[in-house]
Amino acid sequence: MSLAFLENLHLSWTEVLDIGLVTYIFYRGLILIHGTRAVSVLHGFLFICILYYLSGEFGLNTLHWLLTNFLGSIFLVIIILFQADIRKALSSVGAWGFFRPRRREAMTEAALDACVLAVFQMARTKTGALIVFERRVPLGDWIERGVEVYARMSRELLGTIFFPDTPLHDGAVIVQGETIAAAGCILPLIAGVPLDASLGTRHRAALGITEETDSLAVVVSEERGVVSVAEGGKLISPVDERTLKNMLWNLFNKRV
Repeated sequence: MSLAFLENLHLSWTEVLDIGLVTYIFYRGLILIHGTRAVSVLHGFLFICILYYLSGEFGLNTLHWLLTNFLGSIFLVIIILFQADIRKALSSVGAWGFFRPRRREAMTEAALDACVLAVFQMARTKTGALIVFERRVPLGDWIERGVEVYARMSRELLGTIFFPDTPLHDGAVIVQGETIAAAGCILPLIAGVPLDASLGTRHRAALGITEETDSLAVVVSEERGVVSVAEGGKLISPVDERTLKNMLWNLFNKRV
């Protein structure tokens, strides 16, 4: 029976291409939202669809009417609920370009060592700091909101920027390759995610920017002197000097 069905199934190359593209888009979408709060939203949406079907089957007319009107605007609802995830997906696609990915700025080993030394020197003195490293997705919007620096990476410069009571120490530093592009940058805070009470605004900002972009953020806690790394909206804490150096080295030397 299955063989007869396959024999009667006549598909043109455009139909095969159409099915393949839709399948791939759904597959990439599921990978994108895997492990995020969007999965919980999908579960809620699935429950509403089941409720809509049951209300129609059992003659619950009022409930069925309400759900019909709700599902009639489903595309608008999806855009509202998943606006952050859609924005992140589109920015990631745009960063890759049509033919080849956007090249990252390079960082020399000397600049990397200077950054790691500055971070752990600030950790020892419990000097709060937030350093964001740009990847493929440009951070120009947040650079414009800060004070443009565009200076070569150095331990002394990072220490000066984050020195307590200086005008720029409360904001974030954005790094492009081995260049400190801007300081005093105001970043979006992560919302709707329960965090440990010991994590402050810097940690929330690090999680917020890495959730919206593909950047990597390094945080130094001024209360505990602990170094943490945020990537993909998730926090790794604590990290030691060797681990941080390896993460930054892989960030700037991994082929894409």
